[in-house]
Amino acid sequence: MAARLLVVPLLAGLVLLIGVPAAQAAPGCSGRPAKTVTFATGELRVYKSRAHACAVTVAKKPGKRRAMSVTLQPRGGRVVKDSGSFTRMAGPVTVNALNRCVRATGAVAGKSASTGWILC
Repeated sequence: MAARLLVVPLLAGLVLLIGVPAAQAAPGCSGRPAKTVTFATGELRVYKSRAHACAVTVAKKPGKRRAMSVTLQPRGGRVVKDSGSFTRMAGPVTVNALNRCVRATGAVAGKSASTGWILC
């Protein structure tokens, strides 16, 4: 009887973990999704928490290594960049963005996308 009482909550927790779509949260970025820009070879995802903004570029077809990059800049601040040869994702990059606009750019294999100034 005690074993049943233990197994049921564990299974319910497992179902909740498995049922969460992977597209909702990028590894390394906290906060809520603020903007997603799709382009031919991938996606640029920007997340916003209270005081920070975070961005990642995710390849549409992960697998082989290719040139990828992600940049994030707060208005009036320096650009933070992650670039190189990746299989799935460039980033995350994070900046302080309390009461500041930010702009992000992402690129995968020569194709790119940009957000313009957002979160203002």
